[in-house]
Amino acid sequence: MAFVTTAEVCDANQDLIRSGQLRALQPAFQIYGRRQIFSGPVVTVKVFEDNGLIRQFLEEKGNGRVLVVDGGGSLRCAILGGNPVVQAQNNGWAGIIVNGCIRDVDEINGCDIGVRALASHPIKASKKGLGEQRVPLNIAGTRICDGEWLYADTDGILVSQIELSV
Repeated sequence: MAFVTTAEVCDANQDLIRSGQLRALQPAFQIYGRRQIFSGPVVTVKVFEDNGLIRQFLEEKGNGRVLVVDGGGSLRCAILGGNPVVQAQNNGWAGIIVNGCIRDVDEINGCDIGVRALASHPIKASKKGLGEQRVPLNIAGTRICDGEWLYADTDGILVSQIELSV
C-alpha cells in the first residue's frame, strides 16, 4: 500500500473499524526519521529500560517489517539510539514504534526509516537483553499482535489484523 493516507484507509474501511480489526493508536507519538509514511508487518518486543532485544532484532534483515517496542512508556531513559536505527535502515526495516524514549535524534532524523517514540532522552538504557519477543502488546490504548500490519503517516498510526488495500 504505497502513498495512501491513514485517513483514506479509515474512510475506506469503516466495517473493519467497527469490528475492531482496524485500530488507531492514541496520538501520543512524536515523528522521527526521514520516512514519515511507512507500513509493514509487525514484529513485537516488550522491554523495560533495556535495549538488548531491540538491537538483536534490528541486526536481522527487516524485509519491510515494522518493529513495535513496548518500553512500558518509561521516560527515564532512551531504549533506542542512532546506531541501531542506522542498522535498521541498512537492514531494510520500514519503521520502528517505541512506547518509550529514543536518543541521538539528529542522527535518527537523517535516516531513511520511520520512527515514532514518546520523546527523546539523553540517558541510555541497559543492554542485558531482558524482555519478551513476539508477544501481544497494549500500547496507546490499542492491542498490537505480532504478524499484524501497521500503517503510519503524519495523521497517525493504524494497526490491522490483515494487509489492507484501498
